[in-house]
Amino acid sequence: MERDNIKPKTKRAKRFLEKREPKLSENIKNAMLIKGGNANATVTQVLRDVYSLKKPYGVLYKKKNITRPFEDQTSLEFFSKKSDCSLFMFGSHNKKRPNNLVIGRMYDYHVLDMIELGIEKFVSLKDIKNSKCPEGTKPMLIFAGNDFDVTEDYRRLKSLFIDFFRGPTVSNIRLAGLEYVLHFTALNGKIHFRSYKLLLKKSGCRTPRIELEEIGPSLDLVLRRTHLASDDLYKLSMKMPKALKPKMKKNVSQDTFGTTYGRIHMQKQDLSKLQTRKMKGLKKRPAERIAENEETKSKKIKQN
Repeated sequence: MERDNIKPKTKRAKRFLEKREPKLSENIKNAMLIKGGNANATVTQVLRDVYSLKKPYGVLYKKKNITRPFEDQTSLEFFSKKSDCSLFMFGSHNKKRPNNLVIGRMYDYHVLDMIELGIEKFVSLKDIKNSKCPEGTKPMLIFAGNDFDVTEDYRRLKSLFIDFFRGPTVSNIRLAGLEYVLHFTALNGKIHFRSYKLLLKKSGCRTPRIELEEIGPSLDLVLRRTHLASDDLYKLSMKMPKALKPKMKKNVSQDTFGTTYGRIHMQKQDLSKLQTRKMKGLKKRPAERIAENEETKSKKIKQN
């Protein structure tokens, strides 16, 4: 994200602006959860539960904000700049669109794309009496259903969900850390969102037996309106800096199993000079040596 050309007056302001300036490896994406002016108890509880999933990379606005994202995005852009959040979820409720959620993301503090979802069924975190995962646990995301790969709206929605819930990028993973699963299923025009805790049980062998225990929240969503960025703007937002692009290694390739193969270029070898094992059976006879010497002499005379 680009920042305005503001000259800091204090060292504290300078540090603040340095944290927000563009980097090769960007910070973890924060999400802001905003309650609309007429949000009911269901929408408010959904925002609280999503905030508990996003901790500590989320900001929950408790006061109601009278705004309509599909008509005017200035307030969302203002909050994004204020809290340095590139993801947002807006909850509202009215007669025309009851139990409404708008999920979206920003690019350069401007709305890139957003999708409106309707809540048809909701089970809260507190309604499911099971042990929860620790705060800040990185989830495993599972997507089921052909719509996520076929329909453009669902493809963007899948990308939004990945951006929203993926958490920090890690270099190493331990088996005990794989304990949190978010499952998204697209079926019959609905999106089923489920949250599970992964339990590792004894199986009698080295690989443990896996069981899933639902911990909430549980949501049944239906797709409503969409506001998608153009293909050119979407490609621009996905552009990778040159410094982060992997450099091509010549004559090195990998197969599907990750085995690395290298190709070596060598000069043509003269096999006649190849040193073989000295055995009596491989030694040349005197007649063969004389014939070979005559051949080499004749070749030299022809060349001259």
